[in-house]
Amino acid sequence: MRDIRISIFMITAILVAIGIVMIYSASSIYAYSSMGDSIYFLKRHLLYLLLGVVMMFVAMTIDLDLLKKFAKPMTLAAILLLVLVLVPHIGREAGGAKRWFRMGPFNFQPSEFAKIAMIIYMADLVSRKGALIKSFWKSYLPAVMVLGAVVGLVLLEPDLGTAITVTLVAFIILYVSGARPVYIGASFLASLPILYLLLFRVEYRMKRIMVFMNPWADKRGAGFQIIQSFVALGSGGPFGVGLGQSRQKLFYLPASHTDFIFSIIGEELGFVGVAAIIALFFLFVWQGMKVAFKALDPFERALAIGIVSMIALEAIINIGVTAGALPTKGLPLPFISYGGSGLIFHLAAVGVLLNIAKSCETCR
Repeated sequence: MRDIRISIFMITAILVAIGIVMIYSASSIYAYSSMGDSIYFLKRHLLYLLLGVVMMFVAMTIDLDLLKKFAKPMTLAAILLLVLVLVPHIGREAGGAKRWFRMGPFNFQPSEFAKIAMIIYMADLVSRKGALIKSFWKSYLPAVMVLGAVVGLVLLEPDLGTAITVTLVAFIILYVSGARPVYIGASFLASLPILYLLLFRVEYRMKRIMVFMNPWADKRGAGFQIIQSFVALGSGGPFGVGLGQSRQKLFYLPASHTDFIFSIIGEELGFVGVAAIIALFFLFVWQGMKVAFKALDPFERALAIGIVSMIALEAIINIGVTAGALPTKGLPLPFISYGGSGLIFHLAAVGVLLNIAKSCETCR
């Protein structure tokens, strides 16, 4: 298990290092133009990274039984924060969404904390219920009610991408822990009308679906961003145009240092660069699942599965969006995209995963 812990730590460190380099490359010109400081976003990212590293080492040393003990209070705290962020003059609104708290010069996104809290809550629930996990009334319904409260609040922000991620991770934990597939299938079918309303009866989401189907139908409007992403990825070729030499970051590709940083990687580092990123995420998932399979404690096993599933899903969705395989969602690329709360809680989650691996090593 020591080798697995070292590999997970090294993979995470490499992804973070790539993120630092690419954030500077993708944001320097925009930062100089809008802020008068070419390293504005890099400096902020490094501060978030410092907080994330501290959180990771705290998570590596915390007693996992204590984490389990506080599963419910953490979930209640997450729900309270999700409520408060919707209150006028408390939550910060940007682009029509209320997702952030302003904390001095920084922003805090409670939905990122809610993702971790839900993973811990689900892991605690399935470990406590044991054989009762197959019971609809005693296990499945309480889990879905709590999940529904969190997801409903996230949707009010609105943030459909995070809501879908939280839901999928929760159901993965329930499924692998022994919940009846018929309950999960019934929940999926019951959610289809709601999903239809959210996707096809909300104008901007409907526009995203239409753009996904044919971005060139509105190439100077709604389809502009994804087309520029295609141009960036296509321009890279096998080995890229060279680090720092991207043309799409010159105010062509919006969100080039956040949600679409993968496109800049493809342009500057080419197929080799994007293949390396995908390989690193694959190795992370592979090693993370080894930790889950070796965990003896049901709580630790479910917790590891939830953490690995969350990071894997976010990476898949982000890469799928930039490549045009999925409709546009506002999810960053874990460890690489610029962003505060996401980076901090992703690193904290890695710390918990390393803690579980250490616990497995001790038990064996």
